[in-house]
Amino acid sequence: MQNFEQNHIWHPYAKMPNSTPAHLVKSASGVHLQLANGQKIIDGMSSWWAAIHGYNHPVLNQAISKQLEQMAHVMFGGLTHQPAIDLAETLLEITPKSLTKIFFSDSGSVAVEVALKMAWQYWQNQRQSGKQKFITLRSGYHGDTFAAMGLSDPDGGIHHLFSSVLTPQFFVKSPAVAGLDEALEDLKTTLKNHANSVAAMVLEPVVQGAGGMRIYNPEYLTQAKALCQSHNVLFITDEIATGFGRTGELFAVDYVGVEPDILCLGKALTGGYLSLAATLCTDEVAGKLGALMHGPTFMANPLACSVANASIELLLNRAWQDDIARIEKIFTEQLLPLQQHKKVAQVRILGAIGVVEMVDKIDVEKVQNRLIECGVWLRPFGKLLYTMPPFISSEAELLQITKALKTVIYD
Repeated sequence: MQNFEQNHIWHPYAKMPNSTPAHLVKSASGVHLQLANGQKIIDGMSSWWAAIHGYNHPVLNQAISKQLEQMAHVMFGGLTHQPAIDLAETLLEITPKSLTKIFFSDSGSVAVEVALKMAWQYWQNQRQSGKQKFITLRSGYHGDTFAAMGLSDPDGGIHHLFSSVLTPQFFVKSPAVAGLDEALEDLKTTLKNHANSVAAMVLEPVVQGAGGMRIYNPEYLTQAKALCQSHNVLFITDEIATGFGRTGELFAVDYVGVEPDILCLGKALTGGYLSLAATLCTDEVAGKLGALMHGPTFMANPLACSVANASIELLLNRAWQDDIARIEKIFTEQLLPLQQHKKVAQVRILGAIGVVEMVDKIDVEKVQNRLIECGVWLRPFGKLLYTMPPFISSEAELLQITKALKTVIYD
């Protein structure tokens, strides 16, 4: 079986045949993955930040089972269904009030593509056809589809190989790297010089995810939105990784009450059960679009919408803020002292996010195997060891994650 897997099944960001064997998961429950070899490990990654309630949750299982008795899927063109209506109503209640329209899609990358098309079409329909470019932060990541790749850092980003075929965009300094004042000055200069050709600014609020797991001052959002507004540029926030409580606020824009023109959601939207994403926008944006020329086959899939409704209700009906505060406290106590270690460049913590940036590049296979020996699943990349565990993780489970991190650092 392992030879077949390595020779025929492609995994994310891997070559073929796979040089590193994948670990076969037999089942999952709570925060644990049961491997086929009998080992039980804690998933410190929430399945790429999505499984905030853990696995095999009875409430989420029931939501899918109940919906399955009615219909698994129906096209959204010309038809609708109650799970989508319910989910739209809930999302409009919990996101910034100026967002009033929702377009459902089936992945985070597509949600970003839709946002870009909205912004581009908004200006085209107002006969401002020169506004075709986008401003985004360096060290960012917005997905693997073509337009989304074009927003990823062209120098150090994972998509730099495609830079010659991607539409060039305007990249400004990240406040997580340059600091608040320097980053804002760079944005001011870029807007002053290029606003007439820019449709929108796109950024990950407060936390930059797969581009480097960097955290920055939320005040940047306030001032960046004001600058965009004054230069007639739309403001798009990508909350695919940060949404639904991960940073300590329900949405990262809530730190400063910024209301974007367009907002992208995904990942934890369904609690990690099914792929679903959403792009929300204001009346102003939607009113200038006309027909939006986009329509994914599995848009607003009823099973996904049903489990998303259940996941959001589950989150909001528990003291999720206490969960995040508990995780942050343990990460601060256990990981922050690692900053003194000679192998560690920096430790970054916010909400249920713990990041240890190493001085040297990590031997991923070696470190991952050592982590598994410690009973923990993490997915390091580059120089980064990081964890974003399910919100339901107990103190003992969190301490096991931090102990595993310490072990691979001290080895």
